Amino acid sequence: MKTRKLGRTGIEVSEICLGTMTWGEQNSEQQAFEQLDLATAEGINFIDAAEMYPVPPKPETQGLTETFLGNWLARRGRRDDLVIASKVAGPGNGLTYLRNGPRLTRDHIRQACEDSLRRLQTDYIDLYQVHWPDRNTNFFGKLGYRHKADEQATPIEETLAALAELVKEGKVREIGISNETPWGTSEYLRLSRERNWPRIASVQNPYNLLNRTFEVGMAEIACREQVGLLAYSPLAFGMLSGKYLDGKRPEGARLTLYERFTRYTSGRGAEATRAYVDLAASHGLSPVQMALAYVTSRDFVTSNIIGATTLEQLRENLGSASVSLSEEVLEEIENLNEEYTYPCP
Repeated sequence: MKTRKLGRTGIEVSEICLGTMTWGEQNSEQQAFEQLDLATAEGINFIDAAEMYPVPPKPETQGLTETFLGNWLARRGRRDDLVIASKVAGPGNGLTYLRNGPRLTRDHIRQACEDSLRRLQTDYIDLYQVHWPDRNTNFFGKLGYRHKADEQATPIEETLAALAELVKEGKVREIGISNETPWGTSEYLRLSRERNWPRIASVQNPYNLLNRTFEVGMAEIACREQVGLLAYSPLAFGMLSGKYLDGKRPEGARLTLYERFTRYTSGRGAEATRAYVDLAASHGLSPVQMALAYVTSRDFVTSNIIGATTLEQLRENLGSASVSLSEEVLEEIENLNEEYTYPCP
């Protein structure tokens, strides 16, 4: 497993990161342990969690993902070998049960971090990320920005100041952002430069063959500022595996269990998926590994966050690290991208 530098830090992370949002919902603690054992045996050193996980979020399961990870760390004794990432939730998304509605204020961030440290059974978090903005902007697939001058937003300055305190206290090594825009990313960078505060090391946004909107404004920032992408949903919630084509809903699959996840299930998305699955087949490739290898190969990507509910899926995902896409395949992917441009933003 190859590694890449996390931003301008001295931390090296595996080019594939193990995502965890199914643990505590679709996956038991034992299954989480099995995933961690397999992933780390294959060279993964980067694990991504969040205080709101598992997903879909519910008050009775909130925090279980970090708890499972913390229990595994305690039993295996491998804390210093791994790069553990987590996130503090922003407002909305029905999380009223979490601190009476999470915000990105100093008090909320400090409480969230302390709670995550307790669940993870560790003294520090390697990468602590803002899960989504505390302002009116476009994320989670929203398009058509409309400005609200009277919005009740937490200034990025307050959020970054709180994160800086955690870094100074040694509770957090590095900081990152998620579901951010070019403006928000630039603000974090400007404030860190002007206030001599910690610099963001990464941005975790969606990126896959059905959603390449990161390339429009964020990819240039990622490269020029060395704030690399931690790509989530690289398989578009499993759509790019082809298992949901023709209206199929496999038993136990995520989109079968949870009808709320419709971001990648549009008719145009299905058409594009069919084209990418057919392309993979014509070159003797697994559609899963082709889709993942494409994401990992982008120069603005620091790490590709994979997720799985079975060890079989995880093994296939991990196998993408050894897949190198030919120039012919890459050219055909770009041709399809021209035909199906951002079918599922």
